[in-house]
Amino acid sequence: MSKLHRPLGTLSDGRDPVRLTPDSAGWTYSGLRVLSLAAGESRIVRTGEYEAFVLPLAGACTVRVDGQVFALAGRDSVFTRVTDFAYVPRDAEVELSTVEGIEVALPMARCARRLEPRYGPAENVPVEVRGAGQATRQVTNFGVPGVWDHADKLNACELITPGGNWSSYPPHKHDEASECEVVNEEIYYFRVAGRDGVTTSREGFGLHRTYTSDGELDEDVAVRDGDVFLIPRGYHGPCVAAPGYPMYYLNVLAGPAGERSMAFCDDPAHGWVRETWNDQALDPRCPVTSHEGRVS
Repeated sequence: MSKLHRPLGTLSDGRDPVRLTPDSAGWTYSGLRVLSLAAGESRIVRTGEYEAFVLPLAGACTVRVDGQVFALAGRDSVFTRVTDFAYVPRDAEVELSTVEGIEVALPMARCARRLEPRYGPAENVPVEVRGAGQATRQVTNFGVPGVWDHADKLNACELITPGGNWSSYPPHKHDEASECEVVNEEIYYFRVAGRDGVTTSREGFGLHRTYTSDGELDEDVAVRDGDVFLIPRGYHGPCVAAPGYPMYYLNVLAGPAGERSMAFCDDPAHGWVRETWNDQALDPRCPVTSHEGRVS
């Protein structure tokens, strides 16, 4: 059984769908919580030694931290809109409250510096269409260096892969300090849409691959809605969305580098594929979403 693939339910604490700390992942920096709050519910989250983003997956909420209040408009589904979000610092008591209920992700990183809380408007989040042909996908760069610089260690972004397409391709890695990469521990958190392309469902599936040059890691797994996959090292990709089932994933990255970076190296056996995209059309299904709603 894979130690890196954590299917839905295996990371639940009995109340929330995902509770993953660096310690339970077996590394040092990256973590993830996914919380479900019922209509009218409030919850106190103490960040401890972790900074975090408060990222609505489905629903809206109010965030109260350090005397500040952020009203997050959120979204109906990860497949309907680019959401607004909040950054909350380490050593903070964060109150989350919701009127109609919410499922919310807290990508986290163990860090040393304590920064101020801050609100991230959805209209300021860049949406990138990456790749071409069947490798066309949407990258929503809400928490990456150069776009969101208000973090100590934490990096995060979202991807949407239309049904039948490949993403995280060519395979790439970031497990050593070199000319083209930095060390980052990475979490993939998957959501998969059902037949309507919007509502998340365990009916559909995708595929994910992670491997190392020495063969110590060599995993090809089917992933479904709510699953988590851990990338401690090695090349990862592709992520393939089964035809008919669009796939979303949240990437959470953090590492020991003094300056935040998401630099990586392609697998030299497959890096040439990037050059072929110059002669291919983009999949017209991308972008899928913007801060105003669904695009296609």
